[in-house]
Amino acid sequence: MAAQSVPTTAREWHLKARPNGWPVPADVALVEAPVRAAEPGEIVVRNAYLSVDPYMRGRMNDVKSYTPPFQLDQPMDGGAVGYVVASAAEGFEVGDAVLHFGGWREYATVKAAQAVKVDGSRAPLSYYLGVLGMPGLTAYAGLLKVGAMQPGDRVFVSGAAGAVGSLVGQIAKLKGASLVVGSAGSAEKVAKLVDEFGFDAGFNYKDAPVAEQLAKAAPEGIDLYFDNVGGDHLEAAISALGVHGRAVLCGAIAQYNDTQAPAAPRNLALAIGKRLRLEGMLVGDHAAMQSEFVAEMAGWLKSGELAYEETVVEGIEHTMDAFLGLLHGGNTGKMVVRLEG
Repeated sequence: MAAQSVPTTAREWHLKARPNGWPVPADVALVEAPVRAAEPGEIVVRNAYLSVDPYMRGRMNDVKSYTPPFQLDQPMDGGAVGYVVASAAEGFEVGDAVLHFGGWREYATVKAAQAVKVDGSRAPLSYYLGVLGMPGLTAYAGLLKVGAMQPGDRVFVSGAAGAVGSLVGQIAKLKGASLVVGSAGSAEKVAKLVDEFGFDAGFNYKDAPVAEQLAKAAPEGIDLYFDNVGGDHLEAAISALGVHGRAVLCGAIAQYNDTQAPAAPRNLALAIGKRLRLEGMLVGDHAAMQSEFVAEMAGWLKSGELAYEETVVEGIEHTMDAFLGLLHGGNTGKMVVRLEG
């Protein structure tokens, strides 16, 4: 099918300098760049929503990691959903809604093999960047497979008002956890954990030492910790975990902008006597759970058993604002950028 309204140029974000500590707006630039025509096996997508995620901070550094770093003076990328406006690939037609990895730009030319058609009638498109996308699968697989959560477990979730954490706590309750405790960075977020997301307890990590507040919220200790923060939260969880406790190491947002080695955890030796299992996770290792995950999550959404919240920033020109807001904890649930048009 012929292309529809494909411009010759469009805006995209480029990395201009590698941050030292916290990123600043001068580290990136929004530039006008050519929109490349689709070659055989490719599609051109007009993006409707862009994802900003904590892991993107690591990609701004020129270090070897599980995902390649952003290149200077080149377009940044990330999760996005949008509509096919030109196709040179079998199985994709103009108008199809797709999830792909050509974010941080208005139009993306991507290999069709790296795009997935999504059903916009099943859920809002932006949900495929959150509850039905990478953060949702991270929560689902991390809790149930990596963490091997069992009914009756006592679960602690850090960063619990964020895209992943807010889902982890709810899934834990739906799967029979006896206690779910979450930490967040404001009284408003803590109230939301309990009143809207169904956590049994929550606390503001800024109010008092994490270990002290966790001990009050979970006086009998915890069986499973889902770590999105690292640092003092991981240290507190190691102390609170019982024998054969498990910790899912998903993120360490408290340390992403540090320029010095973290001060915590200082009690890692406790893992020996307690026979703890501390396991890192990458969502890409769990693609085989995709169908099971989408079916169960969509069912919970439809029944109203699962609450989902987004923080939506309007306009591609505010993508960096959204990213910095995310790093500073300015979001509840998934942070996405909605493009105009």
